[in-house]
Amino acid sequence: MGPFYPTIHPADADADLTWVKGRSARAVGQVIEVSGRVFDVHGNPIPDATLELWQANAAGRYDHPSDISKAPLDPNFQGYATLRTDAQGSWRIVTIKPGGYDSPIGHRPPHIHFDLRGPKSRNIAQLYFPEEPANRRDVLFRRDLVMRVTEAPAALNARFDFVLNMR
Repeated sequence: MGPFYPTIHPADADADLTWVKGRSARAVGQVIEVSGRVFDVHGNPIPDATLELWQANAAGRYDHPSDISKAPLDPNFQGYATLRTDAQGSWRIVTIKPGGYDSPIGHRPPHIHFDLRGPKSRNIAQLYFPEEPANRRDVLFRRDLVMRVTEAPAALNARFDFVLNMR
C-alpha cells in the first residue's frame, strides 16, 4: 500500500479532491480530471469495482503522520477518495497534479496511488504522469502505468484503463 496510505480516512472522501466540504477555497495546484474504465482480460467492463486513491498535494506532501516533509499541508486538499465504477466500468475523479517529493528510496516523481478491487481480484498501483524527468530515476516506475494526459481549457485530462484478472 505504500508508506502514506491513510491511517484515518477523511470524512470527505468523494471523487472531487479539490474541494473539502465545509471549506470555501479550492486546493492549490493544477486541476486535473482523471478518468478511465475497468475491464476484465476479455475486454468486458467491470461494474461496481471499488477504487481507493491517495496522493500528495501540489507541494509534494501527504496528510499523513509518517510524512516528514517540510512542505506545507493544504487544508483545502482532500488527498483521498473512494469510489465505485458505474455499469460500464467507468470511473472519474477531479484532483490536482501532485508534487514530487524526496523519500528514503530517492526522489519520487508525481504519482497517484490506486487500490482497485473487483469481485475476484485486486490491483494496487501507482499511476504516473508522462514526460516527468524524475520518472527515469524512480525505482518503482513502470511504463505501463503512465496515464495519457491531454490539455483542456479548464484542467488537464488524464486517462487510464485498468484490466483485472477475474479468475
